[in-house]
Amino acid sequence: MIMNYFGLLLLFHVASSVQHSLRYFLTATNGVPGFPEFIGAATVDEVQVGYCDSNIKTAKPRQDWIRRLIEEDPKHLEWYSDNKWIKTVFLFFFNFSCLSGPSILQRMNGCEWDDETGDIKGFNQYGFNGEDFLAVDLNTLTWTAPKSQAVVIKLLWDEDKANLEFNKNYCTNQCPNWLKNYVHHGRSFLQRTESPSVSLLQKTPASVVTCHATGFYPDRAEIFWRKDGEEIHEGVEKGEILMNNDGTFQMSAELNISSIQPGGWRRYDCVFQLSGAEDDVIVTLDKSVIQIPVAGGVAAFLLLGVAVIVAVFWLRKRNGEETMYFLHDRI
Repeated sequence: MIMNYFGLLLLFHVASSVQHSLRYFLTATNGVPGFPEFIGAATVDEVQVGYCDSNIKTAKPRQDWIRRLIEEDPKHLEWYSDNKWIKTVFLFFFNFSCLSGPSILQRMNGCEWDDETGDIKGFNQYGFNGEDFLAVDLNTLTWTAPKSQAVVIKLLWDEDKANLEFNKNYCTNQCPNWLKNYVHHGRSFLQRTESPSVSLLQKTPASVVTCHATGFYPDRAEIFWRKDGEEIHEGVEKGEILMNNDGTFQMSAELNISSIQPGGWRRYDCVFQLSGAEDDVIVTLDKSVIQIPVAGGVAAFLLLGVAVIVAVFWLRKRNGEETMYFLHDRI
């Protein structure tokens, strides 16, 4: 659920419409040295468009097209800069725990919109110390509490019918309308295509061969291994799509070569497919093109990508979805 929002893939074996997303993320910390008490961020289609923290205290646009939108409608930024949301988070902490030791509260809310079918999905979820804690059910207009510690808060919030209606209206009306407006203003940027650099990496001659693609956009991509032109699954381990510091993405797929005879290497190739790109990127399994990374180089690069994501967003580990949060004056 919350912990796994990083992987909305469009598989290229079938036709599919484009799923757009608007996500707001809020992280509140207690007793975490060197980290702001609050960090808020917003993304449109996985692109960070706004940021705020307890040090700067004002929401800042991160994209030129968002800046132009705000110039046209200055009140739009005022809504994001409203500090009532801080009181909400403080009350959450106070009511839930005495907070002995470092604590982290995370919130993700927003919506997704399918521009072909018109389908809309809204969400408002909380995590506490790295675990799912509370989520609103827009069908029953109640809160769900996967942790027993959250039941007291669930029962309290279930009684606030006005706020539940606010959540429903926001998730199904206001958020989708804003998302459509953002997609309209940022279309040229959001619908661009950037091709990746694809390389084969291997730590030792006996280890798996990693096909690594980085620098691509959008994140609607697929990577896989083939043998004699047919996709294979046995001996293949795919990784998740990760975001790079520059807003592009990276992903990889490992191939176990232990059973491949030296003369059969060229029967295998790695294929990378990107939505909007005319051609696939194909790299044949060949010892002459395999790169041996500097010790810890690839791992460190991947970990850096994850670290950046954790600092600003929410990890996505469960069902391949992505998360982003921001500032609201209601729960």
